[in-house]
Order: sequence, then C-alpha cells, then structure tokens
Amino acid sequence: MALRRFSSSCCRWFLRHPSSPSATLSALLQAGWIGWRVGAKRHLLSEDVVRLEEFQRRKLAVAHLNAGTDGNFIDLFGRKLRRNSLVLRDELKLLLHLCQSAEDMKTARDAIYRYGAFRVLSHGAAREVTTSPPFPRYHAENRNVAHGEFKFGPVFMRLCYELGLEKMAAATLTDKEMRGFFGDPTSFNIAIDMLFVKGCHEDALEVLRSMRSQNVAFNKDTLMLASAVCYKLNSTESHAICTSLIEEAQVKGHFVSRHAYCFAVALALKQNDIEKAQLLFSQILITDSRLCQNLKVLLLATSGAVQEAVMILFSAAKLSKGPSFVRKPEFSQEVLDQLRARAEGGERAAGTERVLSQLERAGRVTPLTLDDMLCRTPAPKRKAAAMAEQRPSGRRTPKPLRSALLSE
Repeated sequence: MALRRFSSSCCRWFLRHPSSPSATLSALLQAGWIGWRVGAKRHLLSEDVVRLEEFQRRKLAVAHLNAGTDGNFIDLFGRKLRRNSLVLRDELKLLLHLCQSAEDMKTARDAIYRYGAFRVLSHGAAREVTTSPPFPRYHAENRNVAHGEFKFGPVFMRLCYELGLEKMAAATLTDKEMRGFFGDPTSFNIAIDMLFVKGCHEDALEVLRSMRSQNVAFNKDTLMLASAVCYKLNSTESHAICTSLIEEAQVKGHFVSRHAYCFAVALALKQNDIEKAQLLFSQILITDSRLCQNLKVLLLATSGAVQEAVMILFSAAKLSKGPSFVRKPEFSQEVLDQLRARAEGGERAAGTERVLSQLERAGRVTPLTLDDMLCRTPAPKRKAAAMAEQRPSGRRTPKPLRSALLSE
C-alpha cells in the first residue's frame, strides 16, 4: 500500500534526521502526502473500523518525537528482553508505534508473548512477582487490568495489516497461550478482513472458530465478515455455518447487516439452495441498493420467475428518461447473461432480449460482476480525523503530547 511504504520511509527519515523541525510533519500532512488507498485490494471493513490511516499518522508523529534519542529504541528493547528485564506498559505502547518491519514485529510479539516473571500495573508502576508456571511477559498478569484506556490488540493487528503479516496475525489470535489478550471483537475483525483480502479464507474461518471458543462476542462486522468468508469458501459446510450464524443472531435479537444478508443470499444461490436464498432475501428490509437489485433479478431468474425479473429490468430502463439527479439502477452484465440463458428457448426469449437491449442503450449495464459488488470497500461513516485530534474535555490534568499520540 502506498501509505504503508510512505509511512515506513518517513519514520526512518525522522529517526535519521533528529534536527528536523516539527513543522515538517505538519507540512507533510497538510500537503496531502498521506492518503490511504488500497487500490485493487478490496477489504470489507470501512476506515472507521480499521482506522489504519489514523494509526499511520500517529506512527509518524511518534517517530518524529522519538527522533534524536540515543540508539535505536527497538534494538535497545530487544536487548532488554534478552536480559529478562522489566517491561512497562508505556514502553510497549511506544514499541508498537515504532515497528516498521517483520523483525520489529517479532520483538513486539516477544514482549507480549515470551515467558517471564514480571507484572505491569496500569499506571506504569511495576513489581516483581514469583510464579510457578511461566506466563507471557506482558499479557498473562494483565488480563483483568485490561490495559486501562489502551487496547493493545487492535494496535497489534493494525501493525500486521500495515506490514502484510496476515499469518502472524492468525497464528497469534489462535494461540491458546494468548487467550484473553485479544478480548475485543475489533482485533479479530481486522485480522479476518486482512486474511480475506489476501485470499486466506480457511485461516479466516479458523480465526472465527477461535473467536467463538474464546467467548468473544460477534458484532455486526464479525457477522458480515463471517458471511463473506463462507461465501468465498462456497462449500456445503460453509453454507451451513453461514446460515447457522445468521439464524443464531436473529434468535438473540442481534442486528444483521444488509451486507451480511447479501453474502448469505449469494452463497445460497451458489449452493443451489433457492428456498434458503429466498428466505434470507425476504429478511432484508431495504432492497433499493444496486447489489440487492442484482441479487433480486438473479434470484427470480434462478427460481424460474423470468417474467418478473424482466419487469424489474423494464422499469429500470424507463427510469433512464427521468431527472438526472434521480439515482438510476445498474445491472451486472454477468447477471443479465444468466437471465438471458434462463429465458433462451422459451416463449419470452424475444421480449427478454428487447428489454436487455433497451437497458444496454440506456447505459444501465455495468461490467462489474456480482462478486465485485459484494466484495466492496464501504465508505467511511465520518470524515477523516484531523492530525491533532481534540482530546475529550473535562480531564483533570492534560496529558503530554506523546501520551495523547499513543492513546487508543
């Protein structure tokens, strides 16, 4: 990713040029040099959830603040681990914000995971403890202190996302020794999204199983990602898992997003389970989106209701004559080809062909496939946060700049 490469080079540049003025970072941000674009990679979570752009900006700021210190912090931290020295919470925060390579991440994971005998309290004070069995250096003794205002899990996963370490992310989440450290759904969601982008669907399913076994609650994003993974696996087992998860959420009264339903409907159609696809589609409350309209046409065509599908297309073709500010529906060429194949040889073949030609002349046909429409990156629900994000008012004492940058 462009931002990942830019961020890494900037962090290294800051560390090599400690005399640079602080205005350099502000100028880079204001000039628009920093912008996260995934390009051809289609991830399913919005920037509001992944928050990689915000994290990258904090990393640049922390690297600039750390410039000029004696020695490389990560190397010094590695030596500290080899001496089996005490690890403080704020040191771990700083370490995670300075990681720029897979080797750095190994050091960070070792700080969390490697066995030792120290306890870190929430305010940075520490005391040595004695243990019978060894436990992870930072993690095991801090299950209940829950790291205060800071959650290390999502930060670790964002680092894996940034550096392309999807295998490390999956292995860490499924490691039985790490149970409890990643107790929030966001950590799992970011990892599953990353695995989905890389095509590691079996690994993503294993992460979902681990999430369930650790009793981490599934939220609406988790359910959507689970449906997407099952859709990509496209097997009898994945169809059963997808259906079961959605039905469980319905029974518990949990919200099921439209996107999750759409993945489930598409999977049911792939598995030729027309009845289940119809049932799932009927539970979508608002079906005016382009994806839903394409799924509806495909569902009607697959179930033999060709005439009803053609009527939807006929209505869409007439809308092309309406005002320009009215959103016009678009239909995938892939979906239209399947409808054409279903109508071929029947008594309505000629009428279907006329409507399809009319739709094409109206410019309502898109080369996007149904898979393209499903595996899309949603737009963020809010504008990108400014670099110097305002801290909540009402604090008794303001925190130093570094603490604000490292806060989650």
